[in-house]
Amino acid sequence: MTAVHDHDSRVLTPQEQEWVDKFMDETTLFLGPDPEIMRSHAIAPRTDHEEVAIAVGVDRLEVERIRKRIAGALDEGYEMCEAQGAAPGAKWGDLTTAIYTASGDVSYLSCHGVIAFSAILHHPIRYIMKYWKDEPTVGVHEGDGFIHNDARFGNVHNTDQSMIMPIIRDGEIIAWVAATIHEGENGACEPGGMPSGSETPFDDGLRMSPFKIVERGELRRDLLTFLQHSVRDPKLQLADLKVKITAVRKIMERIDKVIDEVGVDTFVAALRVTVEDVDAEVRRRISELPDGTYRFDQFMDSTLKENILIKFACKITIKGDKMIVDLRGTGPEILNRAINSPLCSVKSMFMQAILAFWWPDLPRCTSAMSCIEIISDEGTWADASYDAPMGQSLQASFRGFSAFQALYSRMSFSTPNKYSNVVANWFNQINTFLWGGITQHGDMVGNLCADLNGMPGGAKPFRDGEDAVSPLFCAMADTAEQEVMEEEVPFMQLVSKRLVRDNMGFGKFTGGMGYEMIVAAEGTPQWGFMTVTSGAKFSSIYGMYGGYGCGTYPLCMVKGTNVYEHIRKDPKKFDLSIEKVMNEQPFEDGRYSTYHMGLQFDLAKDGELYMISQGAGGGYGDPLERLPESVVHDAELGRITQKVAEDIFGVVYDPVNFRLDVEATNAKRDAARKARLERGKPFDEFCKEFVQDEPPADVHYYGSWGDVEELTATVFTIDGPERVVAPLAELPPIMIPDRREVKIGQLEARIAELESKYGENVQRLA
Repeated sequence: MTAVHDHDSRVLTPQEQEWVDKFMDETTLFLGPDPEIMRSHAIAPRTDHEEVAIAVGVDRLEVERIRKRIAGALDEGYEMCEAQGAAPGAKWGDLTTAIYTASGDVSYLSCHGVIAFSAILHHPIRYIMKYWKDEPTVGVHEGDGFIHNDARFGNVHNTDQSMIMPIIRDGEIIAWVAATIHEGENGACEPGGMPSGSETPFDDGLRMSPFKIVERGELRRDLLTFLQHSVRDPKLQLADLKVKITAVRKIMERIDKVIDEVGVDTFVAALRVTVEDVDAEVRRRISELPDGTYRFDQFMDSTLKENILIKFACKITIKGDKMIVDLRGTGPEILNRAINSPLCSVKSMFMQAILAFWWPDLPRCTSAMSCIEIISDEGTWADASYDAPMGQSLQASFRGFSAFQALYSRMSFSTPNKYSNVVANWFNQINTFLWGGITQHGDMVGNLCADLNGMPGGAKPFRDGEDAVSPLFCAMADTAEQEVMEEEVPFMQLVSKRLVRDNMGFGKFTGGMGYEMIVAAEGTPQWGFMTVTSGAKFSSIYGMYGGYGCGTYPLCMVKGTNVYEHIRKDPKKFDLSIEKVMNEQPFEDGRYSTYHMGLQFDLAKDGELYMISQGAGGGYGDPLERLPESVVHDAELGRITQKVAEDIFGVVYDPVNFRLDVEATNAKRDAARKARLERGKPFDEFCKEFVQDEPPADVHYYGSWGDVEELTATVFTIDGPERVVAPLAELPPIMIPDRREVKIGQLEARIAELESKYGENVQRLA
């Protein structure tokens, strides 16, 4: 007789399950990002402690006093980082401090700084709580501090580094405090922390999953040594690590006093109530928006190495108090280019739009986006997989910001309650120079100019946008003082922050203007520059309600000359602008060229010019409705040319005394409106002519074409590029051939062609 087991053989006994769990724990190859943690942006459920603390009763006045005290502590920590930090990002405000609930939800963020960090740092804290809190070799104790920068574990991008410390009372974690700074240099394949040249994740530099670098109050020298040997600027790594630790400890000192005064339970309740209050208010505000579906697509025109067109698709559906954001249709990730972004980075810029442009009166809290559902397919460039390079993740995430900013103007247009002004699109590109090499002091460094913080603002329905005012991610950031930089690095900004004529989003109200920057190195054995911007072929932002978007901007270079020598011989040549240099070519021995704005690290010789321009904010409304007097005033100030005044705004004036010709202006505008009517067509007729079945054949296109589930992608085979149309899951991996190999192939083909055509003559001459 066959023995019968007394339990189902497919079900493990408790003892067997214990053995399996022990085996798996001891043989895990490595811990990667936890999908359950990384895909969720919802606030955590209440802890038992929070339930008990809130059940006792919440004194709203006490909560408000606690919030004020916390805000003061966080701002003090922020100012410490800004005053003492070594990185340009620290000195000019690209940082933040924050306090979190025990579960990791941001309860309050510093009043200054980068709001986007409020949307992502719950990921590493939840990771610590799940994997390290009860791990015997790690644990979480008083005085511990965890460092982290890997965007795949929750960050905007890898150049930001966080210091995260727990607040512990009676052996229980009741809160967390963190400081995050854009450090710049992180040991990537190119200096400065944001490599456009990375082709694998290993090119992205330091990728620190959350790990303990401060143990019971003591900085771990072994790990510090490892980090310093992993970057080009070891002094920066140490200096700003200490700055973040000091700032967090100062905040914790202030928080300890609050806890001592009000008690642990009241403090815990105050943090949780703040999170829940914001969540409830966001749901209420969503319910005020008109039900419907709103779409906004954007496109990037390069991989930062070659020209392509890749789509960022965004569709928002409102129904009652529910908001669904659908990113399907976004182009696939490109597995050997730097432009991919993890979904959490894109979400962080959604949060930036919500808390800076939708509802800026709300506390800067995780729950501002908790109730918003986001649908996205992993494997797109806005929701990249673990193995995709992400050195330039901002290219996708900044477009997420622009989509949210633009769509809110449509969603809120007819609502009676307005919580902020409608604003045309803010400029959304990182137009600055990254740099690296040996300084005049003999130090190896790598970082960036803070000129990127001068992004121009979009126009409003009642006024022009601000010129070069602030980055979209940080309203109070500064653009840096060149004199400070010149003490540390071996180059000068020969032109710094001069507004560029005609560089605005035209409209009834114009977008803010951007400035140009011209740099040249001198007196160093090795120095180089990079640019990490798209939008040289296809505008990165659009206007609103008839307004124009910004222009397209190339990188301009003058190589093979030393402008310092020219200027020393003839000081009159120190009259520089991109327009003048490229049109007049005043340096006879120079080689003049334009290039798209994805320049990989380029070694610079003394006196060679690199020239770029910030873009412009989007315009609002029809340019023909702009006050003629405002147009003439802009012309008199040199902000626009006479050609733009006449051709775009339809304004005629005397270019000598800038007197408006009212009759000629009215006639010119009437003629322009009549010409529009003559060109106009019924919408269906326009669509038949304008809308094509597929992208142009010569464009390497990625993303949905129209509102369909299938994606279009250009794949590269032995026979060359081929276009594939399929669902994302069925697309082959997208890899773009090395540009140098492509160029070599073209040259070899050309040589073969010439040899075939002129082979006999060549042999005869030989």
